[in-house]
Amino acid sequence: MITKIKMDKVACFKNPTSFDTDKKINLIYGLNGTGKSTLSDYLYDRANPIFARCSIDSSGDEEILVYNQSFIRDYFYQPDNLKCIFTLSKENKEAEEKIRNAEREITRISIAKTSKDEELTLWKANLSLAIQKAQDKVWEIKTKYAGGDRVLEYCLDNLKGKKESLFTYILSVPRPESQPSKTVSQLKKEVDSVQGTYAQRYDLLPTIDLVDNSLETDQIFMKAIVGNENSIVAELIKNIGNSDWVKEGLNYIDEIKDDQNTHCPFCQERTISSVLIKNIENYFDETYENDINKLNLLLSKYVSIIDSLPKKTDYNYNPFIIEKNDTFENLYNAVIQILSSNKEEIIRKIKTPSQTTQLEDSSTPIVAFNEFISEMNVSITEHNDRIKNKEKTLESIKMQFWTIMRWDYDQTISTYQKEKTDIEEKINEVETGLKRYKSDTETQQSIIVEQQGKTVNIKEAIDNINAGLLELGIDGFTVEKHTDVLYKIVRSEQCENTFETLSEGEKMIISFLYFRELCKGKKSTQSQSKEKIVVIDDPISSLSHIYIFNIGQMIKNDFFASKKYGQVFLFTHSLYFFYEMAISNSEKRKKSQKLFRLNKNSDGSKILEMKYEEIQNDYQSYWFVVKDEKQPPALIANCMRNIIEYFFNFIEKKDLNNVFQKPELKDVKYQAFNRYINRESHSSGQNIFDIKEFNYDDFKEAFRLVFAVTNYEEHYKRMIK
Repeated sequence: MITKIKMDKVACFKNPTSFDTDKKINLIYGLNGTGKSTLSDYLYDRANPIFARCSIDSSGDEEILVYNQSFIRDYFYQPDNLKCIFTLSKENKEAEEKIRNAEREITRISIAKTSKDEELTLWKANLSLAIQKAQDKVWEIKTKYAGGDRVLEYCLDNLKGKKESLFTYILSVPRPESQPSKTVSQLKKEVDSVQGTYAQRYDLLPTIDLVDNSLETDQIFMKAIVGNENSIVAELIKNIGNSDWVKEGLNYIDEIKDDQNTHCPFCQERTISSVLIKNIENYFDETYENDINKLNLLLSKYVSIIDSLPKKTDYNYNPFIIEKNDTFENLYNAVIQILSSNKEEIIRKIKTPSQTTQLEDSSTPIVAFNEFISEMNVSITEHNDRIKNKEKTLESIKMQFWTIMRWDYDQTISTYQKEKTDIEEKINEVETGLKRYKSDTETQQSIIVEQQGKTVNIKEAIDNINAGLLELGIDGFTVEKHTDVLYKIVRSEQCENTFETLSEGEKMIISFLYFRELCKGKKSTQSQSKEKIVVIDDPISSLSHIYIFNIGQMIKNDFFASKKYGQVFLFTHSLYFFYEMAISNSEKRKKSQKLFRLNKNSDGSKILEMKYEEIQNDYQSYWFVVKDEKQPPALIANCMRNIIEYFFNFIEKKDLNNVFQKPELKDVKYQAFNRYINRESHSSGQNIFDIKEFNYDDFKEAFRLVFAVTNYEEHYKRMIK
C-alpha cells in the first residue's frame, strides 16, 4: 500500500507538496492544469529523471498499474494492434491451488527475507562504523607527518588523499615482533642527514696513539736518586736527610773570592768554603747526573706525546661529536688529564730525584676514548654510505617509518580486525540465509510459472473485453486475436487502419476495457503475483454523459469492491463524477475512502485533503477560483465569465448585452473586463488575454457591479464568502 506521495520541482509542482493516506480508495479532484496528469505520470514512470525530487512511501513490493494518457500512448498507438493479456483459467482448480500455495509461501519467505535484509543492513552498518572509526584514528598519521617540518611527508606519498588508502596501506604492513629500536625523531635526523642541513660527507675522526708502555713504567721513577756515598759530605747530607735540598742550594751559593768563606744560602753565615763546595759537588757524581739526564729525556718524550695529541678543534665541528658532546668532553679530558698529571709527576721527580714516584697507566682512558671515536667513525661511514646511496637510504627510512607506525597503531588495528572478523561471520551467516530464501523463492516461482503455463487463456480476455463493449452499448467493433501475443480491432464493415477510425470516446472506452483486463490478469506467463495498486486518471475526459455513469459503475464494481486490488487512486476534473464516486454514507466512507483536492495558484500546485461536505458543483468551484487572487489571471477571468453566463443565461434568463450597457460598467478601468467577458467562447481554457490588461481589484469590482446593477448583490455577497 502507498501511504504517502510527495511531488516537488516538476511541472506545476513548484514547491514540495504531499498527501498521506491509509485508505484503499483515494479520490483526487482537480481542474485541468492543476497537476493530475503529472502526478499519474510519476506513478506510471517513477524512474524518469524529471521526477528526481518526487517520492512515495510504500511497502516496495507491489505492482502499480496506471491508466492515463501515457498508458494509452504506450499500448494503443500501434496500428490496429493491442498487446495481449494472459488470464488464469478458473477451471483448473488444482493448478490454481498450487499457485495460491506458492504465492503464500513466497509471501512468507518475503517477510522472513525482509527481517534478514534489515539484519544484514545493521551488520553492514556496524562494519562500516568499525572501519570508519579505525580509519579516523589511523588518519592521525597524515595530520602529524604531512605538513609541519614535512621531513617524513614523502613516506605518505599517494596516501594523503583518502582515509581508505592510508588505512589499507598500514594494514598491509607486517606487524613487527618487537618494538622498533629507532624512533621517529631519529628517522627525521636520518632524512635530514641525506637531504637536509647536514647532507654532506665527513672525514673520519682521528684516534689517539697509545703511550709506549716502557715510558710510563720505567724503573727510574721508583729509584731514589742520591749522590756519591763515599764523599766526605755523604754522611752529613744523609743526616740532613734531603740531598735534593742540598743540590738545589748549590744554585744559590755566591762565588768565593780571595779564598774567603761565602755566605750559606740557608743560614746566611760565612760558613761555606771552596773546599766544602767541591766536596758537595763531588757528592753529586756522574751516576747522579746520568739519572737526572734520563729523567729529562723521558720528560721530553712525554711532552712530545702530549703535543702530538689531536686538538679539540679537530672534533668540535663534527655533527656526530656535537650530538654526543658531553661524552666526548669527558673522555677527551680524561686522556689530557692523566697525561698532564704524568708530565707534572716527571717534572717533580726531576726536581726531587731522591723521592720515588709511579706514573698512572694512560692506556685505559685512551682506549675508552678511541672506542668512542671508533663508534663515531662507524656512524660517519654509515652516513657517508647513505649520502652515496640516497634513494636506497630514503626507501629504507620509509620502511622503518611504517614499521614504527604499524607498532604504534597496533591496538587500533587489532581491535578493528577482531571486530571485522566477528561482524563478517555474522554477515556470512545472514547472507547464507538470504541465499536460501532466494533459492526457496525461485523454487516457488518456478511452480507458479509452470502452473501458469497450464492456465493461460487468451480467448477469455478477448471475450471479456468484447462483453464490456456490449455492456456499454458499443457494437460497431470488436477485439479479435491477431497473433499469439496481439489483439486486433475489427469493425463490422471492412476498412483499413481501424483503430484510427475510432472516436476519442471510443478509444477511451476500448483502452479502459483493456486496462481493466490487464489489471485482472497478467502481462505474461512470467509475471509474478504481487499486491496490485490501480491508478486511474480521468477515465471520462472524452466521454459523453451517457457513458459516464456506466464507467463509474464499472470502476466501483471491478476496482472499489474487488479484493484483488490493495489500493485505488482515481483522478477526475469533473465534480459530478467525483461526487458519484464518493460514498455518501459517512461511516462507510471513513473506513475505505479519502478525498483530496488539487489546487493551483502562483505558488504552484498543492495537494489538500478534502471533506465530503466540501464537494461543490462546477458553479461553486468557479467562485472558489475567483476568490483566490493568486490564481492565474486568465483562469480567474475565465471563471468570472463562466459564473456570469451560467447565472444570467441559464438561471435568470437575462440578456447580458443589456447588463454591460449599464453606465456603472462603462468606466475606462472596466473596459478590459468588459472585452474579456463578451468574447465568443464562454469556457475555453485557451481564451487567454494580455496579462498586462489584468488588474485583479478592477476585475473583482466590475464582477461585483454586474450583480449589483442587476439587483443580485446579495447572491454575490453570499457566494464571495
